[in-house]
Amino acid sequence: MGVPAFFRWLSRKYPSIIVHCVEEKGKECNGVRIPVDTTKPNPNEVEFDNLYLDMNGIIHPCTHPEDKPAPKNEDEMMVAIFEYIDRLFNIVRPRRVLYMAIDGVAPRAKMNQQRSRRFRASKEGVELVEEKSRVREEVIQKGGYLPPEEIKERFDSNCITPGTEFMDNLAHCLRYYVAERLTNDPGWKNIVVFLSDASVPGEGEHKIMDFIRRQRAQPNHDPNTHHCLCGADADLIMLGLATHEPNFTIIREEFKPNKPRPCGLCGQTGHEIKDCQGMPREKQGQHDEFANTMPSAEQEFIFIRLCVLREYLARELTMASLPFPFDFERSVDDWVFMCFFVGNDFLPHLPSLEIRDYQSETRCLNGYLTQNGYVNLERVEMIMQAVGVAEDNIFKKRKEDEENFKRRNKEKRKRMKQQGPAYLTTGQFAPHALGRRDRPEAVQNARHQACDMRMQSNMSSAGPSDSADSRGVKRKADDSDSEPEPEDNVRLWEEGWKQRYYKNKFDVDATDEDFRRKVVQSYVEGLCWVLRYYYQGCASWKWYFPFHYAPFASDFKDIKDMFSDFEKDTKPFKPLEQLMGVFPAASGNFLPPTWRNLMSSPDSSIIDFYPDDFAIDLNGKKYAWQGVALLPFVDERRLRAALADVYPDLTPEEKRRNSLGSDVLFLGKSHPLFDFIHELYRTESNEIPAELCHGIQGRLNLDDDPILPDNTVRSPVPMLRDISQNTAIGVKFKDPQYPDGFVFKAVLLPGAKIPSKVLKPEDWVRGNGQSWRPQLGFNPNRQQAHLDQSGFRALGYVHIYIFNIINVKTSKKKKKLFPFSHSPQSGKSGLLLGRLFTLPNRPRLVQKSVGVRTTVVQCCIPYSYMMRISVRIMEALYTPRIHLPRPQTHCQTGHSGGCCGWYNVHNGISRLFHTCYVCSL
Repeated sequence: MGVPAFFRWLSRKYPSIIVHCVEEKGKECNGVRIPVDTTKPNPNEVEFDNLYLDMNGIIHPCTHPEDKPAPKNEDEMMVAIFEYIDRLFNIVRPRRVLYMAIDGVAPRAKMNQQRSRRFRASKEGVELVEEKSRVREEVIQKGGYLPPEEIKERFDSNCITPGTEFMDNLAHCLRYYVAERLTNDPGWKNIVVFLSDASVPGEGEHKIMDFIRRQRAQPNHDPNTHHCLCGADADLIMLGLATHEPNFTIIREEFKPNKPRPCGLCGQTGHEIKDCQGMPREKQGQHDEFANTMPSAEQEFIFIRLCVLREYLARELTMASLPFPFDFERSVDDWVFMCFFVGNDFLPHLPSLEIRDYQSETRCLNGYLTQNGYVNLERVEMIMQAVGVAEDNIFKKRKEDEENFKRRNKEKRKRMKQQGPAYLTTGQFAPHALGRRDRPEAVQNARHQACDMRMQSNMSSAGPSDSADSRGVKRKADDSDSEPEPEDNVRLWEEGWKQRYYKNKFDVDATDEDFRRKVVQSYVEGLCWVLRYYYQGCASWKWYFPFHYAPFASDFKDIKDMFSDFEKDTKPFKPLEQLMGVFPAASGNFLPPTWRNLMSSPDSSIIDFYPDDFAIDLNGKKYAWQGVALLPFVDERRLRAALADVYPDLTPEEKRRNSLGSDVLFLGKSHPLFDFIHELYRTESNEIPAELCHGIQGRLNLDDDPILPDNTVRSPVPMLRDISQNTAIGVKFKDPQYPDGFVFKAVLLPGAKIPSKVLKPEDWVRGNGQSWRPQLGFNPNRQQAHLDQSGFRALGYVHIYIFNIINVKTSKKKKKLFPFSHSPQSGKSGLLLGRLFTLPNRPRLVQKSVGVRTTVVQCCIPYSYMMRISVRIMEALYTPRIHLPRPQTHCQTGHSGGCCGWYNVHNGISRLFHTCYVCSL
């Protein structure tokens, strides 16, 4: 959902909702890989019933990753997707259901955002090629060196859209993958797998929610099912809360900022394309053996516990002395609804509304804003009018906060520049790299040099100077403290903001009441549509918000009768029709030739839908990706009329890809439902017996191209083997159907058990003198390890040992012993000798002498290395039984001597390492 930084705000405000995943890794013995046994209890000390995968969040990072080399071809992409799913399955270990949902044809309201994204991607791709060509020419003219351009076809991520050959191949590969795992992996033998590919209409996460919604409305549903949903979109948190399931957890990748990205020209890190100077590439390793490797760390995962978020919300939303009975479940629904105003995928955000306005106004409403996904517009109007009265002050306060933020940042940068000496010394006193062959320039008079250093320091602190001593080099002052701000013609903080807003954004006068009412009516319809979409399913496949900008809160007047209901029995687009609605002309190669011609031919009746260039309104933002792409909206009637002439040109294969499909259910031979489905292929379609499948119900139909037991399943990926002894079976599945007008209740189901409370009183008041310690993991009864003084001293030596072996780079010719001074907590000084070794991509070290026998080593340790080192230290710290590092002769990778500080952690909760520190990094 388009809520900027929503998850970051949520995790900082409610820190205990986050749990870091414990992941058990596979092992290797004598060259044979031993996979993780997922039949064992989950190492996270929690058992999940159902795992739901929003597959588009997996497909994109596997096909065009940002932190590692991209796959060479489509086959490698498929294997990467399989490995990603395996990893998630190993972490979560579902016991009942695995549901994989790929985005199908989306509602028109979502297609507008998809259209904007794909046009932006195409525009940015063209601009990137032009910039690389321009910078390459400039660098070569200046005498710089750049490696020759690789003739490599760029992967167009726009192909990850329903209707393309890529998505059809992906569905075929996933069918093979599921059959292989059900046949050969013991952890899969008792689960039911649902595959909803791109031919099934609907967004992936909403297909998952529809499945949950329809199953929990069945009488045999287990109200204490523990759900786990994988995805990185912020709206998954809202969707999970909207289910009102007491046990709902989200798993997602942990975001780590400031990941190094290589330059697109020279391939080196540390700068962008625009700053490339064509400098010679540094040698990667002693024999340049790491030349083609990109430094990267494996992405880790976190759990988001919605049951803990419900605890936080219960504390914040509970209000006493209300004129109506308090219902926590209804207040959660209102909280979700209010979040829509600050951004979502279907409506632009209101310029002024903030979430905190809800609680202050609820007492005046005499009731809740929503119920079961339906909006009370009369009460919404009261909220909007209350905000509208303060709208002018909100804009002024926001501007004031922005100016204060910029001022603090400027002062911070100024303070950072003043830290340390304002000069760089030369000669013997200058820091120099460890192991340099050239010797520093000798100092003629050390006392004079020290005096000059003090004088230079005093002069620098007194003020800037244009002169520079021959013995010291002045640092240049950076005058670019403030970056140029984008032009803002609206100026919401000044008088006349509403007139300027409507004139600039809509090209109408603010006095045009009819137009403003039309915008408000469309927005009100959008609020009703989005909430219905979250709680009841898609109310209309053809509705969309026909403007690029939202109205003001003060414009919401007399909205009670603005909306009645949506048009009934609307149908989604077909896959190729959606491609015509969201693709730019540059991606027309994924369409049939005659359809593609409609995007580029001057004689096309819909050529105006596909502009070569378009404006991006920053709308008060700083970066182009935050702005509004001013693209024309697609007229559905005109599009269908133009496509009617080219539909006869479709081949049988294209007609198949243009049709709508259904979910497929898979299970293995050991599942209780296997015999029933196997018999189904000899009889007619039937309903699933609830007692055979954990209460899951739905209608089954024969698959056109079924996966059947004892039939060979051909591998669509050449590098993978065929399944000659298949034991899996697949059949079409349709969710339970309900009559028109049926309302899914947004309530806790009877028999649902609320999880034990996690938050403690001190979680709310940290300044009460008590120690604040959030619960670690899912088990509230876990016994935590404690260290005495001797343990802390040992840990101090471990830290020095790690610092020694990781961060010191010596001469390539021979290895040395180097002393490190250390003062542990006991107050006694200690000395540790460690063997130094050469590692690739180490930070540059600087040494300086500060005494007769002591040498201090200064280095800049990369953030990623420090994080990984810290993880291993903390694992040793919080594990009850520890074997401290001990030198080994050689590890399995070949590192020798002191670098092989092995340690074994004997605890099922923590990871098990049998490798040296170098290998583990």
